[in-house]
Amino acid sequence: MNRLINRLTQNGKFHPMWIVLAVIGVLIVASLLLIPARYEAAKEPARNIVATTKTPAVANLPEPDAGQHDPKQMSVSTQPVHFTPPPESDMPSGEMGDMIKLGKNIFVHTQIYAKNLVGNGLNCVNCHLDAGRKADSAPLWAAYVSFPAYRSKNHKVNSFEDRLAGCFRFSMNGTPPAYNSKEMLALTSYSYWLATGAPTGKSLAGRGYPKLDNPPQPPDTRRGAKVFAQNCAICHGADGLGTKVNEQYAFPPLWGKDSYNAGAGMHKVKNAAAFIKANMPLGKGNSLSIQEAWDVAQFVDSHDRPPDPRTKK
Repeated sequence: MNRLINRLTQNGKFHPMWIVLAVIGVLIVASLLLIPARYEAAKEPARNIVATTKTPAVANLPEPDAGQHDPKQMSVSTQPVHFTPPPESDMPSGEMGDMIKLGKNIFVHTQIYAKNLVGNGLNCVNCHLDAGRKADSAPLWAAYVSFPAYRSKNHKVNSFEDRLAGCFRFSMNGTPPAYNSKEMLALTSYSYWLATGAPTGKSLAGRGYPKLDNPPQPPDTRRGAKVFAQNCAICHGADGLGTKVNEQYAFPPLWGKDSYNAGAGMHKVKNAAAFIKANMPLGKGNSLSIQEAWDVAQFVDSHDRPPDPRTKK
């Protein structure tokens, strides 16, 4: 290399070989700098570029009595997760299994297994169909993993037991079971088992009642009376006071002393309309139009019923 440099500089004039030497030098320096840098970069974990994309937040946890979303609830940025509760055949044996079975019996036959806590003629299953399993009917498995949650109804964060207590007080027009009682433990155990494998902190498809669009026209009790006579009276009676078999309601009363009180979530027309649209007539959900669902809900909730225990008016 020294000889080459001497020969190039003997006459003091520019020689083309200087260009070659300059290029070689640049390549050598670049290789010394870039190769270690690429090696260090290869050791770093790959960054998830997608994670930098903002996803619209979903108000995930529902207003517990309404089955609808509460704007004050914790937000989750995931799409609704589909979940199926375990089959009846998977119910465990032993003491835990006995407690789960008792919870189911209380839920389905509340008038028999928890009559002392109920102030009307309803069973829990009347508003939570298929023993609390049916999606879009405020299923127990979706409610269980949605708590603790803020409730605008009482302006505080509630536990799942608080939610059950609210059902007894308003929907059942009765007395909430004590938090350490057999009834409360059984209902919680049944709900826990139905939610086996369900993720927490996720929006579960079918939770609560589906969000229902506003009707084309304001809800009307006169139109609702016609919808009731054509679609509901056959089960709930022309007078709306339910149908009894062996002194028990086979189909629940929709108003009157044996129905839910004025503090229940179902007494809000928007909630009743959402439940009706998705689930009624029984076995023929989504057969009514949006307008019909709102009209008949307005008609049902226009009738007298036990007062809200918070007001007694």
